[in-house]
Amino acid sequence: MSHPAPYPVRLADEITRQLGQLANHLSQLPPPQAAQVIARVLDPDAGVLGGITHLVATGSAFAKDQAERGALPAEVWLALGRASNELHDITLDLDEHQDTLRHVGTQPVTTAAKPPAPAPLVVRRRR
Repeated sequence: MSHPAPYPVRLADEITRQLGQLANHLSQLPPPQAAQVIARVLDPDAGVLGGITHLVATGSAFAKDQAERGALPAEVWLALGRASNELHDITLDLDEHQDTLRHVGTQPVTTAAKPPAPAPLVVRRRR
């Protein structure tokens, strides 16, 4: 007889499933709604990215404790710590775009007579 997964494991599985659903919905939303979703996901205090960053930092603290006890290799703690730091930096970088995403998310969908000019995404270096 198999034992059911403990609640935190089931919760992690459910969150993963819901993130997949959110990604599927995001790919089908009109731009203003997609911008609203992205802005909420990237919110450093109450968004998914901030929550994942906090979760990885908590995992790093757990791994440090376990590494000090010899139950985990130190490399696990170092990798989680590095991931936590990089996620934190990414969160800070993306936070500066919150206002732009919120603004786009509040704009009504209109049919413009002339479509906006696309912005260049790659800058070529001159030799």
